[in-house]
Amino acid sequence: MSFASGSSGNSYYVGTERYGILIDAGVAARTLRKHLRDVGIGIETIRAIFITHDHADHIKGLAGLGERLHIPVYATALTHKGISRSYCMTEKLTTSARTLEKGHPMQLEDFCIESFEVPHDGTDNVGYCIEADGRTIVFLTDLGHITDTAAAYIARANYLVIEANYDPEMLRMGPYPPYLKGRITSNTGHMSNADTADFLATHYPAGLRHIWLCHLSRENNHPDLAVKTVELRLKEQGIIAGQDVQLTALKRMAPSEMYELA
Repeated sequence: MSFASGSSGNSYYVGTERYGILIDAGVAARTLRKHLRDVGIGIETIRAIFITHDHADHIKGLAGLGERLHIPVYATALTHKGISRSYCMTEKLTTSARTLEKGHPMQLEDFCIESFEVPHDGTDNVGYCIEADGRTIVFLTDLGHITDTAAAYIARANYLVIEANYDPEMLRMGPYPPYLKGRITSNTGHMSNADTADFLATHYPAGLRHIWLCHLSRENNHPDLAVKTVELRLKEQGIIAGQDVQLTALKRMAPSEMYELA
């Protein structure tokens, strides 16, 4: 389940019938509690939070979850340093902070969780590969391009959450100043709809069942446009969205439905 996916906030839930974890906490703790409660999940069942990077839209709800609710917060050592320096962290992580290393799998009850490096302009950015009960879900929420390392994890995915941040023409014609447009299109910025579509069409994982497009820009993208761009590019390779794979654009500021991963 996605609670929000965009520059205003990002957070995702992966769980079993008994417990779950969060990927990022860029949504207020009280809002996350409400969204979980709405689908019958208590916040006390959250075993840990895994952070992709230290930008505010991925961490601003951390203190209310980590320190006040005593939920362990996992990130690389450098990412934790970035989190501690962030303007949005008015309450620092002390007892809840846990360190992980990229490329080193860790076991958390039924979940095998592995972080891997991705190119973005935060501090020591990572994606996550989560395996449980023979299924693999991969998260790449912010990245400027897909490296060989990221491609290797995508190849393992049955379920994929991947960025499709902007439409190049909308960005070019839009209101952003030149420096911001340059940041977004750089190799450590964000992936466009076309970038994501081209990669998936030419590196399609054999076991992929569902693609969720995440972190869509409010000013420089539209959900229907993102989906159609990927759908048409996949179709050129004989891959039919809705038949061979499910394709969904996640909402920027509202929760998704709860997906059951078969």
